[in-house]
Amino acid sequence: MPRLGEVTTMTQVPINYAAVLVTAIISMVIGAIWYSPPVFGRTWMTLTGKTPEDMKQGARNAYAMMFIAALVLAFVMAHVVRWAGAGSLSGGVKVGITMWIGFVLTVTSGGVIFEGRPLKLYWLNSGYHFFSLVIGGAILARWQ
Repeated sequence: MPRLGEVTTMTQVPINYAAVLVTAIISMVIGAIWYSPPVFGRTWMTLTGKTPEDMKQGARNAYAMMFIAALVLAFVMAHVVRWAGAGSLSGGVKVGITMWIGFVLTVTSGGVIFEGRPLKLYWLNSGYHFFSLVIGGAILARWQ
């Protein structure tokens, strides 16, 4: 345990970059399904005031930015999985659930609390993150 004023560094862990890439791709696939019109896409557009035409404008850049975000999240999650000692599917699922509760539910709640966004939108978006993090955690834990 470090003493007061002592500088420490985080432990470096080996990262399986193929697993990180696959996790990011899977996250994008989950998002494509989750936000497709037959699943929750129409509801999401209604709650956000978007139209199909709005979604087509700048879609290439938006998907590129989301893929970069998914890569960063998968990279960070790979570290958390290692630090937690999660080496099984169930361990990875636990890490995913913990990250979802600790980061997604808490951080995104401000949109409802302060911005007046619909609670239904909060749960719709949080649901996507839940499945993405749980499946991502399982992949990263099992494929170290």
